[in-house]
Formats: sequence, structure tokens, C-alpha cells
Amino acid sequence: MSQELDYLSRYVVAGRLTRREFLGRATALGVSATFASSLLAGAARAQGPVRGGFLRSGLGSGAATDSLDPAAIGSNVPIVFSKCWGELLLEMTPDGGIEYRIAEEIDSSKDAKTWTMKIRKGVQFHNGKEVTAQDVVATLERHSDEKSKSGALGILKSIESFKVDGGDVVITLKESNADLPYLMTDYHLIIQPNGGKDDPAAGISAGPYKVTVNEPGVRHGGEKFKNYWQGDKYGHADQVEIIVINDPTARMAALQGNQVNMIGQVPPRIVDLVKQVPGVTIQNVSGRGYCSFNIFCDTAPFDNNDLRMALKLAMDREEMVDKILRGYGTIGNDFPINASYQLFPEDIEQRAFDPDKAKFHYQKSGHRGPILLRTSEAGFTGAVDAAQLYAQSCAKAGITIKVKREPVEGYDSEVWNKQPFLTNFWNGRPTQDQIYSTVYLSTAPWNDTHFRNEKFDKLLIEARAEFDQDKRKDLYREIAIILRDEGGVIVPMFNQSIDATGPGVKGFVKDPVFSSMAKALEQCWLEA
Repeated sequence: MSQELDYLSRYVVAGRLTRREFLGRATALGVSATFASSLLAGAARAQGPVRGGFLRSGLGSGAATDSLDPAAIGSNVPIVFSKCWGELLLEMTPDGGIEYRIAEEIDSSKDAKTWTMKIRKGVQFHNGKEVTAQDVVATLERHSDEKSKSGALGILKSIESFKVDGGDVVITLKESNADLPYLMTDYHLIIQPNGGKDDPAAGISAGPYKVTVNEPGVRHGGEKFKNYWQGDKYGHADQVEIIVINDPTARMAALQGNQVNMIGQVPPRIVDLVKQVPGVTIQNVSGRGYCSFNIFCDTAPFDNNDLRMALKLAMDREEMVDKILRGYGTIGNDFPINASYQLFPEDIEQRAFDPDKAKFHYQKSGHRGPILLRTSEAGFTGAVDAAQLYAQSCAKAGITIKVKREPVEGYDSEVWNKQPFLTNFWNGRPTQDQIYSTVYLSTAPWNDTHFRNEKFDKLLIEARAEFDQDKRKDLYREIAIILRDEGGVIVPMFNQSIDATGPGVKGFVKDPVFSSMAKALEQCWLEA
């Protein structure tokens, strides 16, 4: 009888028998409805992803200024939504590998200066047009244009030229770079019709979902694209929706009330409480994302390195991890790399809280009076409390910090990269070069500490072309030390990514490389 039930349950999953028919036959065999339903659920799980349903996510850090233009994507909500509708040439996997997407193959010359990408045929944009090599080149051209102000501009500056060769795209670099495939996984480089030059914010690409709702700061939604090139590999729900809920308590309430199926950015202080909610699962993973306090290196009084050093030495990193992250993270060392990156320079001395040395550098700087620090929960979860805690540790060194709380709405557009001292957060990147080139290279458009150092730039470019891994590691060590001792970024901690899923959500993949939540709507499904 059990074998017969097993066969019948698999017929339901395969669509050859309705659920009602299965339960009727099970009852005829003398099996209780409860047992039969559990068997059916088990069969569905065994078959893998379940198609259909409406999958909702509640996310913070959303604003009315958010745009679907991939060049402008920088905050949490548009990043996550871009993974629903956008498609890249290549995608990073959670284990740090490469998954081929629109690029079917990629090869390089021996010196890693010329790269050839074979563009997959038969991939369709949401507007019905087939993706071509010309679209890929147009996309790279737009993001390489200074006028686009693309977040990918920093990593594309190393490209000398790109051209179409039949169905291939050929990229020629100014210097050798063995990491070029990883650079193509940057989330800004979504392939669009004609590169998005006609209407970059239209939200048209070749991802699993077609944009149906775009209300920045409120909600974003999509429906499964019928002609999605990967079929049912990704995009299991019929519809997906992101509801912007900037308040973390409200996000938790929405999950408990089944208004959403998953939430991101669970504050560490409530993790233990969330674990007690029936049907809710905490999804946490250590990764490369880091919390930062940004200082403009070219703006008085911060253009004095003694003042910057004083502010770094006045940071109690261990207290910050314990009280703000509640242990869900690790201490930082004022450069954006941790041990999860290849070639991590593990022998750099850990900077510690030293109020006496901080006071020495502060007095040497000649600065007097309060220093304004701007913060918001848009910076990172717990950023406001972190700023207050930092002000307390600075006071022990004789430094007065005045904390100004800014609204979440407009923080990324009106405060970040405009004000000289603030709290911020960066997701990690596939390689050391990519995070350095995006944020700290002199010419990077998102150089949010206004750090400009010729030696740093020279070493970074040299590291790209170095194939000897030991020599490359030495270069990255020197790069890290320069930024740590002369730069304008204070990195007190690397946080764990803490998300939560509700009852019936399956397929959540913990991603230590980038962001688990970024790909959750693409990969998850609702249990039948």
C-alpha cells in the first residue's frame, strides 16, 4: 500500500493527478487524510522547487529616489529587485565560482589582456527582442561613460576597447587582469536592449521576472517572464513583490502577520526573539559586507591625517561587535577585506582601541570643538546606536562627537558621498580588486571617502596584472596598509547577513560572497 501511495503522490507532483483525487484514493486504501497530506508534502519536497504562488519580501533602506537604472543602483532594495528582472553576463556563486549567464563561454589571451566572450543565442529580453553581442557592447559602453555616473565605472576604467566579432564580444584591457570574469559579475552590469541608452530606468532585461510594479520607496513587483531563457531553473513563483518597510520592528511584524514571506536586515538585538516565533527561520551567514564610518580626506578638518588617525584609534571595535552586532560579526581593521577573500593579508597588526594614542593624535592635529557625525538606519542596521556608542568611546580620548540622526528616506541621495563624516555599509565584492577599485581608487566615482593616493593606485593596477599569487598577496598587503593608515575609512566590523524566512519558504541559499537576500526572490519557492 505504501508503494502505491508513493506512486500516486508523485503523479500529483507531476500534474497527472489532482490533490483531491489523491486524497480520495488514499482514503479508499484506509489511510488518514493527515498522513496522506504529509506524504504528499514530502513528495513535493523530494521533487524540488514548487512552481506558482506569490512570493513577497519585506526590505528596509528603500527610498523614493531609488531608480531601476542599473548605473545608479546602490542601495538594498534596488539591488534585490535587480536580481529579479536583470540578467548579467556572468554571476557569482555562493562558493566563489562563476556561473555563465548571457555569456556562454569566456576565454583570454595568455597575458590576460584580451578576453573573448561568446554570447548565448536564444536569450530574449522582456520586450521580445533577442539579446545580441551589440547589446552587450552597448551596455559596457554606457557604464564606461563618465556621464552615466555608473557604480561600475571604476572597474571598467581598465578597459581599452570592446568590439563585436560575429556573435562574440572582444574586450581589450590596458593592463593584464586575470580577474576580468569576476568584474563582469558586478550587479550594475545588467544587460539591456541597446545597453539601456534609450531608457535605462525602464527595467527591461532578460531576468526571470518582468517588471509590473515600480513605486520607489513603496513597493516593486514582477511576474514570471514566460520566455525566460532558463525556464524553471530560477523564478519559481508566478509573482514576486518587494514591500519597502524601513522600520525593522514593522518588518518583523509583517513577517509574523504573513504579510510577507521573508525579510532582510534583521537587527541582531532581536534575533533571539525571532527564533522563538513559530514557523520563522533565521537565515544568517558570515560574509564580506562591512559597516563603516566614512571621512572625507580632502575636507577640513578631516584633511589632517592625525585627526583621521585619532578617530580610528578612538573606535572600540570589540565593544561595537558585542553591543551592536551581538556577536553576529567580526572586528574590522580599517580596510575592506576580511579572511573570506583570497590572498587576505593575515599578518597586518589588528588596530585596537587606544584612547591615549587617540588623544595624542587629536592634540597633534590642532582641532578643537565638536565633530558632527551623520547617521541613519539606512547606513546599516544598528547604525544609530553604533554612532552613539562611538561618541562614548571618543569622549574617553577627549574627542567630542555630535551625532545627528538623518531620515532613512534620502540618506543615500542627500547624505552619503555628500557629507564629510557619516556611517555607511558596503556589500562585499567577488575580488579584492573590485571593492578597492569601486570605492577607494582615486578615479572611482563612488570614492566615498575622497581618498586619492598615487602609490595606492599604482599598486592596485600592478596587482591586477600579477599572476604570481605570492607576489600578488604582498601587493594586496601593502595596499591594505596604505588605506588603513592614510585613508578615510574606519571599518569597525564585518557583519553577518541576517535575514528571516516564514512558514513554507524553501530554497533559501546562504551566500557568504555577496548577499543571500539579493537572490532569494529569484531562487526561493513556496511549499505546496
